[in-house]
Amino acid sequence: MKTDLLLIPMGARYQEMRAAAVAAEEAGFDGLWTWDHLRDPDSESGPGVPEAWTVLTALAEATQRISLGPLVLNVANRHPGVLANMAATFQAVSGGRLLLGIGAGGSNRTPYAAEQRAIGQAVEPDAVRARKVVEAIELMRRLWSGHAGFLRPEPPPPIIVGGFGPRMAGIAGRHGDGFNTQAMHPRLADLARTARDEHTKSGRNAGDFILTVFAGPQDHWLRPESRARQTLERTGVDRLILLQEPPFDPDEIRATGRLLSAIRHG
Repeated sequence: MKTDLLLIPMGARYQEMRAAAVAAEEAGFDGLWTWDHLRDPDSESGPGVPEAWTVLTALAEATQRISLGPLVLNVANRHPGVLANMAATFQAVSGGRLLLGIGAGGSNRTPYAAEQRAIGQAVEPDAVRARKVVEAIELMRRLWSGHAGFLRPEPPPPIIVGGFGPRMAGIAGRHGDGFNTQAMHPRLADLARTARDEHTKSGRNAGDFILTVFAGPQDHWLRPESRARQTLERTGVDRLILLQEPPFDPDEIRATGRLLSAIRHG
């Protein structure tokens, strides 16, 4: 199981995120992610939030080995045709290190609905937003195939679909290359099974499907003897993503990396 970090952008500054990314790579983490949000839902008068894709592209230049990805891009925020070219360009900048996380965005039941309305985006019903994820994936794959002379990514990035229920798990399996949800999700095993079954039904190998989960930064997620870790292992989780809140402490990230290294080498 690979171990990644997610840098929470609310209240963060780019230079802090860059220092954290460099420390994560030095510490031996496998991947680095950030959220696609434009404002802090808990602070209407705050200074704003660094934009995910711009940050990740800059971090691709600041690092050499570590995988990079958004967790997850709201498909309403960027036209999928433009996103296809952005992803292909990112692969050229990063040397093929993109993990392309996408999702349906927050519903009207979430605090992120206000963010969408503030930028002039309607917050559609769940079924509509889910359908737009499928449409985005289909268009990106078509453009990546060389259709109409668009830039082709080398290699095409795996598309990781984020969600919390069987509808998005099914979409991830049928149309994507992976699924992301909460590590503590009470139906994690069921969602993983749904995604993998749909992946197989689509004619692809379920063994190539990437299951990723996110969790808090607690050490027990890294310890082989912990029940939480064993649950992830039994479920076949491929990547564990640990959330990091700002201000980021590079020394703390390196210390966690040393713990991770010690556990890996047992």
